[in-house]
Amino acid sequence: MDRTTLKSVLIEYDKKRRHAQEIAENYKKSLYQEFPVLANIDEKINSLALSSMKEIALNSDKQLLEEFHKQMALLKSQKDQLLNSIGEKATFILPHYECSNCEDTGYITQDGKTQMCNCLKQKIYDIEYNKSNMNSLEKQNFKNFNMQLYSTEPNLEKYQSDISPQENMKLILNICQTFVKEFDKIEEKNLLFTGKTGLGKTFLSSCIANELLKQGKTILYQTASVMLDTIIDYRFGKVNSSKDIYDHLLNVDLLIIDDLGTEGTNQMKLVELFNVINSRLLNSKKVTKTIISTNLSLQALFESYDERIVSRLVGNYNICYFFGEDIRFM
Repeated sequence: MDRTTLKSVLIEYDKKRRHAQEIAENYKKSLYQEFPVLANIDEKINSLALSSMKEIALNSDKQLLEEFHKQMALLKSQKDQLLNSIGEKATFILPHYECSNCEDTGYITQDGKTQMCNCLKQKIYDIEYNKSNMNSLEKQNFKNFNMQLYSTEPNLEKYQSDISPQENMKLILNICQTFVKEFDKIEEKNLLFTGKTGLGKTFLSSCIANELLKQGKTILYQTASVMLDTIIDYRFGKVNSSKDIYDHLLNVDLLIIDDLGTEGTNQMKLVELFNVINSRLLNSKKVTKTIISTNLSLQALFESYDERIVSRLVGNYNICYFFGEDIRFM
């Protein structure tokens, strides 16, 4: 990871965190004016905490500590009752952070260990790796998927299927939605999208990414050619190469490998491709899933890749065959 990138992002996080706190503080002041009793309760809470802690620190009096907790509980109960009576606008006295998990700090602490929050990881991925590959995701969602672009007419001779392109896409859409819903289950298979260009493979990958980002998952998008070239650069210790990218490829929640088959295969690339696919399947740290998209047919995949790779795809991926007319021109 580029430390300059991390520093820049953390500065951005600090700004939005302070902004959220400033908005909440200003709103609290206006609420105090409207409900003076709320200001009075908060003043009592602060005063009690300050005076009692000083006295407890000096005397180490257990009875005093119990009395403090009793009074504090009473004041907080009064405050909760008042806030409930105020209603929805009372919720704005607390900062509304973009990420509720880390409260816009970029880090979370669990079981005494501090680690980078998924929101910060994703921000780094987007800047360093995803770049323009995952833009305008807000428009690429299941609600905007237009099933009417696909023909309702079956054509066995043309598509080698006895169902229509539209019926086929309904099946694929259901597989994709189930993939999102059951993402954390080990038994839920990965996805292999195969078919000609312009049939919706990239759009559906983006729909899935969009939904999983809402769940706090991390997404890394790479074309097969860029991914394998980057790994090989790392293997040979080339300038600007880093072990980080390899670790990310193995451990990101969802890895999207696009355009498999355009990378120009050689033995080294085949080995690295197998390592990525296999390592993610065997990840013992967490559930990791992969979406692979290719314009190659299954037959072409068998001809282009060795048996180890193809066996992993056939055994551990739901294979979604896209067919129909190019929807980009409709």
